[in-house]
Amino acid sequence: MTGAILRVNPLVLLAVGLGSLLGSFAVRDLTVAVVALGAYALAVVVTVPSWRYPLACLALCSIAALSLVWSTWRLGGHDEAEALTAGLRIVVLAWPGSVAAGYIDPARLGDHLAQSLRLPGRFVAAFSASLQRFWTFVREWHELERSRRARGVGPSRNPLANGRYAAGAAFALLVQALRGASRTSVAMDARGFADAQHRTWAEPATWTRADVLGLVVATALALVAPVTLLLT
Repeated sequence: MTGAILRVNPLVLLAVGLGSLLGSFAVRDLTVAVVALGAYALAVVVTVPSWRYPLACLALCSIAALSLVWSTWRLGGHDEAEALTAGLRIVVLAWPGSVAAGYIDPARLGDHLAQSLRLPGRFVAAFSASLQRFWTFVREWHELERSRRARGVGPSRNPLANGRYAAGAAFALLVQALRGASRTSVAMDARGFADAQHRTWAEPATWTRADVLGLVVATALALVAPVTLLLT
């Protein structure tokens, strides 16, 4: 089943994130948190093609969790168990959804949002286009860095200079994103998308047995924390 996450319906991946969000409310002690994280870690091992991206997501979630652990411990009477529970709750909430979001194809998601959930076509197309633009930000950032270094402008050992460099690159990325959004909107209007009464979609939004199984697994993972809380 390794790599199964690449084959399931994107709505199933959204269900994983929503389920982890709802299940995190049941994380009220360390036992529930450890069991829930263990279940999600097992699901990641079984379904993802590589551990590199999930580990990166876990590292980012851990930064937020550690800051919450510190503030809860500092302001909550130095209660270690309560502080750890609060930090692990953040990981349970954010880690599964962030991993699942990285494997969502914006075009397929748009097809399923419009055909399966019957959302308005104009909203779905705009949402899919914005997601596609979002996934290109990392590549565009690297292109901006290369172009600046070619002109002799780059980061240095001076923290203030690095801050100015990062701010300038971020502003350039913002300008590039606005230009790309403007081109996309003009292209959509030129094709009569705003006034279209009937729209077609790239692929039919079908549900397979793998998608149904994935939805069952997502639901089961969301119920791990509440069930554990009831049993303890």
